[in-house]
Amino acid sequence: MSVELRVFETALEAAEACGASIFSLLAAARAERGLATLAVSGGSTPRIMFEWMARQGFDWRGVHLFWVDERCVPIADSQSNFRMTKLALLDLIGLDPSQVHRVPVELAPDAAAAAYAGEIRRVLGLVPGELPSFDVLQRGMGPDAHTASLFPGEPLIADQTGIAGSVWVEKFGQHRVTLLRGVLERAVSTLCLATGEDKAAALVRVLDGNEPVSDVPSKIASPSMIWFLDRSARPTGDLRA
Repeated sequence: MSVELRVFETALEAAEACGASIFSLLAAARAERGLATLAVSGGSTPRIMFEWMARQGFDWRGVHLFWVDERCVPIADSQSNFRMTKLALLDLIGLDPSQVHRVPVELAPDAAAAAYAGEIRRVLGLVPGELPSFDVLQRGMGPDAHTASLFPGEPLIADQTGIAGSVWVEKFGQHRVTLLRGVLERAVSTLCLATGEDKAAALVRVLDGNEPVSDVPSKIASPSMIWFLDRSARPTGDLRA
């Protein structure tokens, strides 16, 4: 496994660099296979990244877009990851609806997770029991070291065979649908965008701690992991993954 830290002065610079790397990886995958797969996360920093990406004139043909996780709220709700991505990116690039694969939050959480897993299987042509290998996963990290919607202590962190699951996030009083650990581990490339000083302590736990993944879900890693950080999120000292 390769882990790389890329540190930038500002959150905007980190977001733009992450977006540029997404474009490069998608273009390479599409050149090889004729299509590429990208799963994205929500939050304020990815919104900045999406707004930058929308202005770059990238050729989105053959790129299929998924979500790493989603809040079980209507798609018009301000908390919806899909809504944020739609406003910041999709409405501006004219991506064909057949290339957009959102979590069907109009269903009950368990049914939404099952349907989302089924859509991933259909689009990627997976056989029963096969896990997807997304070309690019863009992940974030919370101050508690959660990633996707896998929070510390979540039992589904142990599930390395399923594609997607529904979780109840007690701290937010909210159901969510999330990709599961086995999928996160099989991504070809994972780009983690984490900015703000409240992320520095969590990153220490991810990179240099001895705590289990069940307590530090952001330790879940694929073979290629690149962290895009602003200066305030970079831990002090010389940490080596």
